[in-house]
Amino acid sequence: MTKTLTTLLLVAGVLTGCTLAPHYDRPAPPVADSFPTAPEGYATAEVKSGETRRAADIGWREFFRDPRLQTLISTSLENNRDLRTAALRIEEARALYQVQRADLLPTVNANAGYTRARTTAAEAATVLGQPGVTEVYQVGLGISSYELDFFGRVRSLSNAALAQYFATEEARRSAQISLVSEVAKAYLAERAYAEQYELARDTLKARESTYGLAKQRFEAGATSALDLRDNESLVAQARVAAAQLARQRAQAHNALEVLVGKPIGTIENLPEPMRLSDERIISDIPPGLPSDLLEQRPDIRQAEQQLLSANANIGAARAAFFPRITLTASGGTISPTFSGLFDAGTRAWSFAPQLVLPIFDFGRNISNLDLANVRKNIQVANYEKTIQTAFAEVADALVARGTLEDQVAGQEQVRAAEAARYELSRLRFRSGVASYLDELDAQRQLFTAEQALVQARQLRLNNAIDLYRSLGGGLQENSAVAQQGTPAGQGTVTQ
Repeated sequence: MTKTLTTLLLVAGVLTGCTLAPHYDRPAPPVADSFPTAPEGYATAEVKSGETRRAADIGWREFFRDPRLQTLISTSLENNRDLRTAALRIEEARALYQVQRADLLPTVNANAGYTRARTTAAEAATVLGQPGVTEVYQVGLGISSYELDFFGRVRSLSNAALAQYFATEEARRSAQISLVSEVAKAYLAERAYAEQYELARDTLKARESTYGLAKQRFEAGATSALDLRDNESLVAQARVAAAQLARQRAQAHNALEVLVGKPIGTIENLPEPMRLSDERIISDIPPGLPSDLLEQRPDIRQAEQQLLSANANIGAARAAFFPRITLTASGGTISPTFSGLFDAGTRAWSFAPQLVLPIFDFGRNISNLDLANVRKNIQVANYEKTIQTAFAEVADALVARGTLEDQVAGQEQVRAAEAARYELSRLRFRSGVASYLDELDAQRQLFTAEQALVQARQLRLNNAIDLYRSLGGGLQENSAVAQQGTPAGQGTVTQ
């Protein structure tokens, strides 16, 4: 009995290495072979640092040079609740895979039993010969309903669960990349509002001082009521701008704390921030080729793993058309006395193979196969859409990079021109050449230009972050060799 059972299990193990799943061919990327160039009239921005490595190979500590931002990102990776949930999803998917994988091998259970029963006179006449109380002791091993996976149904389901596990791991990686970029952009928003608030506060102080002088000149009859009201309007405008920016900065700070996962004030040894005008705050990266996205972007790898899972489910649906063979077997000893449980002649065994052949199921198996094929086609479309989205994100960031460099440079010129205009207007007014209205207008335009320059710098930095994220950067903390698209866990989870 034992030899026969062992032989059957070995044969089943050999046959279950095959499945009826279709051969998988990766769909061709539905995008161009190269990224678009800058808009007509604008030069493509060069990589100032001369960097040639892929974004996925550049650690976020190297890309984000601001020590304060580095500390915030590090804290968020430890405390962010969304990332923590994504990590727990991996453990959930791993457990589900292990549960499904367990069906590939038979479950062997040890069992022991004791039965004490009284027989009736009628039962005694046909079984024991006389009525009375009987006792039965039993010990043995058993295999219950183990499916001999000749057509790969169980193997296909296991492969589908494994692909879902890898997809969940890629989802966590994608969540980390998104978190790193979102923390950086939220930090830049808070810094931009802080710098604009600083400008508004300084402008308010300057205008209040100017208004005091204008009021004295009006009371002395040196200026008109129109000049006084213009000064008063500028003071009110600066106060409104300062109040708005103070509110926006506080809200940006709150949003940043949610991403970081803990109050920023409780972070020890938090460095001072760098200004948005500092060229060292963020480094630069090359775009690479569209084909690199297939290996660098976790969301693309996640979509492909989901496609592989759907492909494996087709194998399970096909196997349902073929006979299903299950095996139930047990062996042990049985005795009416406990002391004689292992005596000669007490051995007992049973062997009960079962074959189930589908004959008529009202189209259930055909419909399940159609459903599996449709779900695979859905995953193909989702995979192609993910590639297109990734391509568009990189293309948008590259197109914007050159134009934003020109925008910042132009806005710096505007700010410099407005500052010079304001100084000239002040000199002309004090020389009696121009009216005070010219100085007030120049002061208003200078404030607007300074605010716009801060916003343009923020846009340029946000664009650099978008390019870094869309190219798959943000997984490595320090510079290291990228994982070449191999999902984490493939080396530790075996089929």
